[in-house]
This record gives sequence, structure tokens and C-alpha cells, in this order.
Amino acid sequence: MNITSLSIEDFNYPLPDERIAKYPIAQRDQSKLLSYNNGQISEHRFFEIPELLPENTLLVFNETRVIQARLLFRKETGAQIELFCLEPVEPVNDFQLAMQQQSPVTWKCMVGNAKKWKSGKIAATLHINNKKVQLFAEKKEKLSDAFLVEFSWEPKEVDFLSILETAGLTPLPPYLHRQAETSDKERYQTVFAKLNGSVAAPTAGLHFTDDLLKQIADKGIRSEKLILHVGAGTFKPVSEEKVVDHEMHTEKIRVPIQTLKNLHQADNKIIIPVGTTSMRSLESLFWMALNKLHGKENYTIIEQWAPYQTEIPEGFTTKKALKVLIEALETEQKDTLDGATQMIIVPSYQYRFAQGLITNFHQPKSTLLLLVAAMVGDDWKKAYDFALNNNFRFLSYGDSCLFLPRR
Repeated sequence: MNITSLSIEDFNYPLPDERIAKYPIAQRDQSKLLSYNNGQISEHRFFEIPELLPENTLLVFNETRVIQARLLFRKETGAQIELFCLEPVEPVNDFQLAMQQQSPVTWKCMVGNAKKWKSGKIAATLHINNKKVQLFAEKKEKLSDAFLVEFSWEPKEVDFLSILETAGLTPLPPYLHRQAETSDKERYQTVFAKLNGSVAAPTAGLHFTDDLLKQIADKGIRSEKLILHVGAGTFKPVSEEKVVDHEMHTEKIRVPIQTLKNLHQADNKIIIPVGTTSMRSLESLFWMALNKLHGKENYTIIEQWAPYQTEIPEGFTTKKALKVLIEALETEQKDTLDGATQMIIVPSYQYRFAQGLITNFHQPKSTLLLLVAAMVGDDWKKAYDFALNNNFRFLSYGDSCLFLPRR
């Protein structure tokens, strides 16, 4: 398929608002699961997934943790200003270090009701560990898609994570059309979340419980962990008619060298990412290795269309790609690969690692739906029609799919 001719309208479908799950079900693993196996579709419950996975499966989980990224301020005029913290800028741009910073810090933010905030500082009063904390925000610069905002507070020794955890709200997807509630703070987080950095949950992971993870391990199914910090761009629909004109968002990746070594030794395993974020991270590794092979200095940064424009040497396998990355990190004396990916996965893409996928149902005309179509072709329509006709719940708090395409 020629990617220049891909029309986003071919990845549209009718999604009534009542089919969008506004709240999660009470028990995570009681959600519905659509199984697509070699073209055959059946309905299950998520707790049945240990029996539906092939015995030699290797699952890959995204351990990112959602930060309480939405801060509300009230101006003296009464106008409410919402600051959606997207990523740290100063004094550090690493999420983990940024959370430990004391006053002041600068973040890239989306600003709700920006017209009502021309200039000057806005303030909010918090109470952290029985201490009164005065929080201030000031716009520093307008960017193409956001603002740089400086946060400062008194007393200065409080860290920014405490600010967010106390005053921040869960960054629910805009299509839920409701305010975040206290229960979302726990429910819009996977049970295996580890490192702060996402402003959206890797939602395929929301169906897993600690007990279910134990059952999967007891069955002998191995798992690996990595990090992709999910950005707000994951909700950005493709508004251009041609997919080739869409600008994909960039997200940060962290992969331990031990994960690379384990994947390198995982011969004859069926690698199944849990979620599109794990999928995107895994697939980006192949192209990072090629960047390294071709002598690119910033080899861990993957541009949007690089996979469709990069020459692949004959016989260059995923195993060889992993070896290139492992040797590079060992030479650099690093125990973690840190990078960023803007790559978009569309039909015609040849998957290098993933041989299946656990994922939720995605928005019409979204890049995530394109990713699914790249794996199962036009059968995505068959699966989504089945879900719509059998009362499956859609999007972030909805039900899930296990895609095992023809091998």
C-alpha cells in the first residue's frame, strides 16, 4: 500500500456517544475481551486471557505512571484557569528529576481559558502535610501548541511532585466529557505503574490485576517492562484528509539494557505488547539500531516517517538490531536506553517485534486505529463491527481486544 494515498476517511466508523465508557467497571479484569485469532472473532472476559494467550508468549508492559497533571487556578475576577502540565523544561527536562525539584520550575503547559489570563501571576493556596503552601503560575512564552509556564511556591523546599499529587487532577481524556473524580486517581492508573511521566494512561494495562498477573506468570508466560511516557498528542485526531499530511506527536522512551538482553535471548517467543504505547516503543528499537548502524549521532530519536524511508541491510533481523543497541549502551556505559519516537505506524508497515497486540478500542480516524489496521488489515472493521453489535464499551475506560493475526 502506498502511504501517500492513505485516506483517513477509510479509518472512520460510527461511534455513538453512549458506547464510550464514561467510567470504568468496578473490577478491572471483569471487562469484556474481544479475541481475534487468525481471523476468527469471539467474546470473552478479560480474566480469561491467560488461557487465550499462546503458551510461548512474551508480554511487554509499559510501566509509566500518570501524573496528576491538571492544576486549577481562580483569578481575582472569578475566571478559572486550567494548566495542563505536559512536560518539564527547566531546570531539568527528565520527568523523574523534575518531580524532585523545588521552586521554581518551568513546564510546557496547555492553558484552558487562556484569553482570561493576559499576564501576571495567578495563585492558589494548598495544604501539604498540614503546611500552608502558596502556589503561583506565570506565563513566560507562547509556543505553537502550548505555553511555557513558570511555577513557584512558598515554602520553596516542597517538591513539585507533592504539588501535583495534592492539587492536581487526573488528566482524563477530553472525550469523556466529565470532571475527574477522586476515584480516577487510582482507577486511571495501571497496577504496575512505576515511573511518573504520562498525561494519559496506557489503557490496555488498566484491565490487569495483581492476581491476574500472578496467574499469567504461573502459566509460564514471561513479561518484560519498558517505559513510554504517553503525551496528550495521543488524543489528537487526524484532521487532514491524507494521513501523510498528519504531524505525529513525539513521546519519550526508556528501555533498560536488561530488557534488551532478555528480548535478544527470547528466541521462538511470540512477543505481544500490552497497549499501543508498548508496541510503539518496541518497534522504535529496530529503527534506533539502524540509525546507529548508519552512524547517526542522535540514534535514539526516531522521526515520523523514518521507517518508510530507511534502507534495511539484507539479513538485518530484530536479533541483530538488539545486539547493536546492547553493544552501543555497553560502550557508552549506560544501563538504560533513553530516546524519543515520533514514528507513525500505518498500513503497509511491517512489524519487526510485535506478533500480536492487547489493546482497547480506539477513536475513529485516529493514529491508534491506523496502528491496529497495520496489524490485521481491513479485519479491523470486522472486529469493530462485532464490538458495536455486541455491546462492547469503547475507548480509555472501555473493553479490550486481543489481536493474534495470521502468522
